[in-house]
Amino acid sequence: MTEITAAEQSQWRNLEQSSGKSQAEWLELAAKQNFAKHSELVNWLKSDFGLGHGNANLIAHRAKQVAAGGEPTAEDLVSAQYSGAKAGLKPLYDVLISYIQSLGSDIELSPKKAYVSVRRNKQFALLQPSTATRLDLGLNLKGVEPTGKLEASGSFNAMCSHRIRITSAADIDDSVKHYLAEAYNRG
Repeated sequence: MTEITAAEQSQWRNLEQSSGKSQAEWLELAAKQNFAKHSELVNWLKSDFGLGHGNANLIAHRAKQVAAGGEPTAEDLVSAQYSGAKAGLKPLYDVLISYIQSLGSDIELSPKKAYVSVRRNKQFALLQPSTATRLDLGLNLKGVEPTGKLEASGSFNAMCSHRIRITSAADIDDSVKHYLAEAYNRG
């Protein structure tokens, strides 16, 4: 599996904003065309939608990957993270994601193989099922003293300054929501 680069993610965000179509909508349009050659799809996107070559090429490459059973979808990645022994953590993930999404409409969830990155202008949190009984919530709260549930991230993840260990729904209390909201406001 190839990771989507930050540049590609940025290009998709810009394309979605400028066109009003999501990545899924572009890929669906491309899939319906059944062009045999990459260049045919690129030319069609350029002529029918007025896209520049870079954006048309981005869509065509991703559409071909998907058609060939390419990279897993975001849903596939999350499902894999919460399968097997870690399946019992999925309800905790759902509660956290629901709260995070209530913070604002500008939140982007970016699932990776082992965790889900939560971004606004930059990453402000991540959710990672660490063991069969624990979900780790990483937060970017530089300058905040670790206290109570909020601990220094240590070796957990270099992209976060702090971590909160979640083992049950009761752990997702007002303090966790406060720290999430603070990280969101900084992001």
